[in-house]
Amino acid sequence: MKTLRKSPRKKSAARPRGGSSAPRPKAPIVIRGARVHNLRNVSLELPRNRLIVFTGVSGSGKSSLAFDTIYAEGQRRFVESLTAYARQFLERMDKPDVDFIQGISPAIAIEQKATAKNPRSTVGTSTEIYDYLRLLFARIGRTVCPTCTRPVHRDTVASVIEKLEELAAKNGPVKFHILCPLAPHPSASLKQEIDYLKKKGFIRVMVGKEAVDLSTSPLPARARKSDVRIVIDRLVYRPGGADTRTGDSVETAFNQGDGYASVVLHETGEEFHFNRHFECSTCRVRFEEPDPRLFSFNNPYGACPECQGFGKSVGIDMDLVVPDKEKSLRDGAIHPWTTPKWHDNLRGLLRIAYEQKIRIDVPWRELTVRETDIIINGSKGFEGLNDFFKKVGRKAYKIYYRIFLSRYRGYTLCAACAGTRLRPAALNVRIRDRNIPEIVSLTIDEAHRFFGRLKLTAYELSVARRILEEVNRRLEYLVDVGLGYLTLDRLAGTLSGGETQRINLATALGSSLVGSLYVLDEPSIGLHQRDTRKLISILESLRDVGNTVIVVEHDAEIIAAADHVVDLGPGAGEQGGAIVAAGSVRDIGLAADSLTGKYLSGALSIAVPRRRTVSGAKRIVLAGARENNLKSVDLSVPVGRFTAVTGVSGSGKSTLVHDCFYAALRREKGDYSLQAGKYRELTGAELVDAVELVDQAPIGRTPRSNPATYTKVFDLVRELFASTQAARVRGFTPGSFSFNIPGGRCETCEGSGIQTIEMQFLADIELPCESCKGKRFRSEVLDAHYHGKSIDDVLGMTVTQAMAFFSATPQGKKIVSRLRVLSDVGMGYVRLGQSSTTLSGGEAQRIKLASHLANTRPGSRTLFIFDEPTTGLHFHDIAKLLAALNALVERGNTVLVIEHHPDVIKCADWVIDLGPEAGQKGGRVVAEGTPEEIAAVGASHTGKFLKALLGMRE
Repeated sequence: MKTLRKSPRKKSAARPRGGSSAPRPKAPIVIRGARVHNLRNVSLELPRNRLIVFTGVSGSGKSSLAFDTIYAEGQRRFVESLTAYARQFLERMDKPDVDFIQGISPAIAIEQKATAKNPRSTVGTSTEIYDYLRLLFARIGRTVCPTCTRPVHRDTVASVIEKLEELAAKNGPVKFHILCPLAPHPSASLKQEIDYLKKKGFIRVMVGKEAVDLSTSPLPARARKSDVRIVIDRLVYRPGGADTRTGDSVETAFNQGDGYASVVLHETGEEFHFNRHFECSTCRVRFEEPDPRLFSFNNPYGACPECQGFGKSVGIDMDLVVPDKEKSLRDGAIHPWTTPKWHDNLRGLLRIAYEQKIRIDVPWRELTVRETDIIINGSKGFEGLNDFFKKVGRKAYKIYYRIFLSRYRGYTLCAACAGTRLRPAALNVRIRDRNIPEIVSLTIDEAHRFFGRLKLTAYELSVARRILEEVNRRLEYLVDVGLGYLTLDRLAGTLSGGETQRINLATALGSSLVGSLYVLDEPSIGLHQRDTRKLISILESLRDVGNTVIVVEHDAEIIAAADHVVDLGPGAGEQGGAIVAAGSVRDIGLAADSLTGKYLSGALSIAVPRRRTVSGAKRIVLAGARENNLKSVDLSVPVGRFTAVTGVSGSGKSTLVHDCFYAALRREKGDYSLQAGKYRELTGAELVDAVELVDQAPIGRTPRSNPATYTKVFDLVRELFASTQAARVRGFTPGSFSFNIPGGRCETCEGSGIQTIEMQFLADIELPCESCKGKRFRSEVLDAHYHGKSIDDVLGMTVTQAMAFFSATPQGKKIVSRLRVLSDVGMGYVRLGQSSTTLSGGEAQRIKLASHLANTRPGSRTLFIFDEPTTGLHFHDIAKLLAALNALVERGNTVLVIEHHPDVIKCADWVIDLGPEAGQKGGRVVAEGTPEEIAAVGASHTGKFLKALLGMRE
């Protein structure tokens, strides 16, 4: 495995006059007058072929400069090189608001948003590894008969001669007969078959083991067609090679015998059977020859016909049939049998329970596999759940039965393919005793080792060398970016934004492009501090092969590794958009106005709490979590405290908190829509009244959704505008100022402010609506003003501007109080009407946090779960986030965060560290306690970083 190292750079000498040997220094990327979004006429020069980091407080304009200016211009110039059909759309494409850009290379953006929406998309397909595996199995895979486990192969004339050569090498010259069966003519009698053979010149046959000369002797009276075999030739094979007659006779046997032929040794009578069909020589079962389509679940030819390649099909979901596994059979654990109409089925179960030794007074989760099998599949004298639902299904033509079945239907593992997504024929093809579903179920680490140790024959190697090189190279890059714990069949839709971005990064590295411009958006998201070094090596390798790498980042270690740093600010939104400092890391640290420099130099820091408040706290305990890679983990969360769950990437944090703890609590509170992961017991759920998951999912899925609508501020704004004199004269109501319902909105764009142009060759283009010019409302509605501002003007204000605007009037106090919470969590730069589809995951999460802060009151008992709330946050903004989280705790709530950032971990009351490694090597609690106690545990990777941060001695 190659190790990616930072190669030393040689200083280029000045070009001698008249010479051509010295390389010309690369011209910098020059930007003049960038004014996209909040950028304030920014001008700068960026060195080429360097690792460049854009940093600054959240909302300072980093993404506007990196993505919306530099990358957008690179993309626009690429489209200009396309055909006239493509260029006809360029007049309507927005050019970045910049005066001049020079020296820009073809640009590639690697963003953190998970874009895969196809439920068939997996890690293997998105990295193209699965495509190479399909080709590999089609070319060198060996089909194995599932009945006798013998290899299946197609015989040829060459393989028959090869067998004869093997016999001759052992025993000397071989005398043998070449035989073949009668060709299948179902309507012909045996006499007709024999007459047909005589006409073709075949006069010798074998009936059983008896030779018959048709020219002189009749067939035995009891002979059947299946007993008769044609003697094609009698030959002698000598070591050293075959003559033409041998090959011709074998070919004739295959043709006359419908692809079947036999070699019978004259001296011993031993027989060897051959056939040209792809079938098992023992079981006579014919198989399909491997083809790349056969292994594709995206192709009807290879996809399982039952589930169409999804791996899951609609069936009876036992989690819906038994929603509360704490109930016993007698208490109604089987939900459909608790109704009067079907109660007789429960009585039938109780009648046979004693005889079948089924416990009816213990919780469902404690029943053995044998007991649940009888309940589901039935036994003598008892109709099980499966037969019960089949009986109900036969009456599904009645609406009552259809509604009844719908309550218990869900997506379950496909019974036909067991989740492999492929037809049974694909499962019979193997490479070194593994079929393709078994290989893609391996982790990337395991697959990398498997193919690294794969031993092939000389022929197989000649066929598969190029394919294996591509597979190994892609697997190696995925391991290098810290994704070795993912399985190749992991659904792409279940990946985090950081994992998706690192997969794209590994794919980009595998493309071996040179002279390109890579723009990355916070690649450290979801990455433990231990794995950051691997990421830096990848970025450096991209740079060292001749690319320019621009990274929007807040991580201190990545900033420290940069060749050039650009710090934007000094504030967010309207107060940002300027270059505060640019140069080396040392230059940033010396800049007086750079907040980033002050945190990097230690002049500013996030203080460690003076004391931890954990003692005496009651706890919610989830015991025995065993989902995915968890090894019977116990999670103990102190109520009314701030708890952080940490660990290396892939150690099981999300599985434990999301799939097990959160889902179990929601089900305990009566919400059975979520399927909880496997666990033994949940106690202490009564200590909280509600549980809220504040994740990075978008706050809305349409362009009409925005921070103002999500936080309910827009309801107050609409009421205020409806109360103005101009609105009352025109008869406007608060609904007239809504872009979600007809009335006052622009009907051309239906209130979204944009129109989508479909592009057949590129992603669709979103342009401002031609009717309302992006203002979303009819002109009459826009004529209604409140203190000189229209509704569109208000939606265009930032949170900070809106607070100043509405604070001047008594009617706006309610609006200001709601907006203040957004400002407190660092979202003062966001515009009220900014489309939710343009918000990052971290921004969406902070807006949700602000909404909860505005709606919770002292004494509330809610458990808030946050998934990496520091995403997209600068050091200065993390301090604001911690203040908001502590405010929730002070009001009596419980806060649980999944986090990697050491500044958040050091401020938590309680830390639960998972590991020690990722994937199957993780899934255990390495340490739990206060941050100081975690830092003292040598086996904890998190503790090593906390120790330095807390100033503890080694």
